[in-house]
Amino acid sequence: MGKKRAMLPVEDVDLTAVKYEREDIKAPHLTGFKLKLFVWLAEAPLIGSLIVSSLKKQNGMDEMLRRTVIPEKPMYRPEFPPQEKESGVVILEEDSSAVDRVELALRCLPSYDPAHHWTGDFPFLYWKIRDYAHAYRFGHVTPSMVAEKIISATEEFNKRSPPMPFLISFNAKDLRTQAAASTQRFEEGKPLSILDGIFMAIKDDIDCYPHPTKGGTTWLHEVRHVKEDAVSVSRLRCCGVIFIGKANMHELGLGTTGNNVNYGSARNPHALDRYTGGSSSGPAAIVASGLCSAALGTDGGGSVRIPSSLCGVVGLKTTYGRTDMKGALCDCGTVEIIGPIASTVEDAMLVYAAILGSSTADRISLHPSPPCLPNLTSHESSNALRSLRLGKYTEWFNDVYSTDISDKCEDVLNMLLRNHGCEIIKITIPELREMRTAHVVSIGSESLCGLNPDCEDGKNAQLTLDTRTNLALFRSFSASDYVASQRLRRRIMHYHMEIFKKVDIIVTPTTGITAPEIPPSSLDQGETNLQVSGYLMRFILAANLLGLPAISIPIGHDKQGLPIGLQLIGRPWAEASILRLASAVEELSTDSRKRPSTFYDILKGN
Repeated sequence: MGKKRAMLPVEDVDLTAVKYEREDIKAPHLTGFKLKLFVWLAEAPLIGSLIVSSLKKQNGMDEMLRRTVIPEKPMYRPEFPPQEKESGVVILEEDSSAVDRVELALRCLPSYDPAHHWTGDFPFLYWKIRDYAHAYRFGHVTPSMVAEKIISATEEFNKRSPPMPFLISFNAKDLRTQAAASTQRFEEGKPLSILDGIFMAIKDDIDCYPHPTKGGTTWLHEVRHVKEDAVSVSRLRCCGVIFIGKANMHELGLGTTGNNVNYGSARNPHALDRYTGGSSSGPAAIVASGLCSAALGTDGGGSVRIPSSLCGVVGLKTTYGRTDMKGALCDCGTVEIIGPIASTVEDAMLVYAAILGSSTADRISLHPSPPCLPNLTSHESSNALRSLRLGKYTEWFNDVYSTDISDKCEDVLNMLLRNHGCEIIKITIPELREMRTAHVVSIGSESLCGLNPDCEDGKNAQLTLDTRTNLALFRSFSASDYVASQRLRRRIMHYHMEIFKKVDIIVTPTTGITAPEIPPSSLDQGETNLQVSGYLMRFILAANLLGLPAISIPIGHDKQGLPIGLQLIGRPWAEASILRLASAVEELSTDSRKRPSTFYDILKGN
């Protein structure tokens, strides 16, 4: 008795009284035999429920979900109030073709200067999509020549010690066929778009025919057959994109490191003893290593932004409902999107322009604002950048494993202030712990709902140990836990919409830790380390739970040479604003980018 507590109605919360609470996740770090024993116990009928219940109690989940009166109504998926029109933008028509949208996006970019890459002595820069297009149009290389280099590099990566298994499904014959068709189009002077002949990888939870979709498992393709491309992949294919295969991932997306014992863990091109981050581990590693200018990933809990940050590339998480999820394993969830991982912000813009377009159902229910891109060629764009108000929650911002991260992010904010006149405004975001709980219950319940039929059919035993650990937790969530989480979602949405009345963009580090080491014992049996996951996910959950757009931009490295990312979180549907600021951040950070220790120069050769 007397354990019940009641939250104040969200409108009555005094933000001046909010105190930041450092996150402290209580759970064991397990690998090898200890992890195997833990899973066996966690799945046992009686003792399993006691173990999971104890972990939830230690982390305050039951108190929050079962002993707290939450006065708000549930919000079962993001609900957005009407948004102000962004300035200095070009509107893209959702119903136009992907080719037309990409052409409009191309006009938003600054003029292309071949000398920036092809001659002279410049800091390390990735080859951009426009560099490939220039090389094709002027006969420096052909898509078929590039395909052979990618095939050679892929085979080399797989033979390395340790191996670098970036791809789960790879078909050299199919790749050569796609490249030959693109080469012929260039020979005839009829490329489909600026994306024609651009090589991309697709995360293994997005359909890309004829490759199977396994979701990083050993069995999913046996019960779910791919008959056509996902909508996002189809839109890219119409633009002439060449798909190199299905990229590695943390099994079923239920992890943040990228560990996968089924196919081997993709390794970080900046340090082979480090994780890439996950769950879009393969896409980020492929882009960072220079094999492709861009890739597609999914993001339900930072799965595009975390690996992009750890691998030193750009990762865009769009507004929930901005892209059609048909053909992805997570097509019925409320926190996940398909988004681009790219070597540069402009490449992310071009891919985003191709794949955007809400489903019919989302257009009816979400009423999306027209998709826009920043016009980076106009004087108005400079004015729009100067007028941006950036929100910073200082205590949260500084809650990182190493001050290398917060110091580097702070340096970039100071440069934005000096060079572009952006205003930095202090903000407070209440109930961050509640947000973490609401997110894990939401994504966990939705994931389990999709997996239950196959798990009941005996497939659970074929999943990796860390996946089974997560599923044991997810099975403990009740219907009332889910409803309570959706009540929390409405509260947290209110706080953020109030913040966005004062600021345009919320700025944070992307992750609270740089790329963690890969324990040797995790390579065979896997690993569960929720403390590391807590650091990796510290700043990314609002964009998923609330459906907000966000982007991670590389801004430099820590003292160990590992990449650091800065995250920008925008208002609903405000992709143009975060892309505009991301472009400015990228320009300010150009000299800070370093060539990964494992890098393949596709156009000029290593």
